[in-house]
Amino acid sequence: MRILVAEDETIIRLDLKDLLERAGFEVCAEARDGEEAVALARSERPDLALMDVKMPRLDGIEAARRILDERPIPIVMLTAYGQHELVARAAEAGVFGYLVKPFREQDLLPAIHTARARHEELQALREEAESLQDALAARKVIERAKGLLMEKESLTEDEAFSRLRRAAQASQRPLKVIAEAVVATLGEQRDE
Repeated sequence: MRILVAEDETIIRLDLKDLLERAGFEVCAEARDGEEAVALARSERPDLALMDVKMPRLDGIEAARRILDERPIPIVMLTAYGQHELVARAAEAGVFGYLVKPFREQDLLPAIHTARARHEELQALREEAESLQDALAARKVIERAKGLLMEKESLTEDEAFSRLRRAAQASQRPLKVIAEAVVATLGEQRDE
């Protein structure tokens, strides 16, 4: 796993890099401020980011928001501040973990693995939702095409669906594409 480390304190950044590399991760980029973190996330395309909250030029939470707007990756925030307001802002930005300094290796590694797992679950849910939306859109256009065929050709629902299905098989095109063509053709005739 390739990790971006964004931390303005050099000693902490170097310690994090050493800890991560000993744990088998690749630190693909190191940022000293939030703007640099956004730029490096864009150019290096890390699998995960560890980011300090309080950084110069652009705070870590706003940097995380900008990174996530461009390309969703799991982000774990690291901070010396555990105030509720900061935690709430981080959660609202879409980060997947929040560790308060000083933390130990046994705190950081599970946070990384958990953030990665939650991110993968969220991606799977987004893909499933998109697939369901596509299926619903296809279903709607197929129902509309069936209705138009039933009206124009005096067919039963089964006959209209069978005609759509045969046309799809004959043309080797998806049923949705055939239904869209029927709606475009018969829908225009209806409007005239």
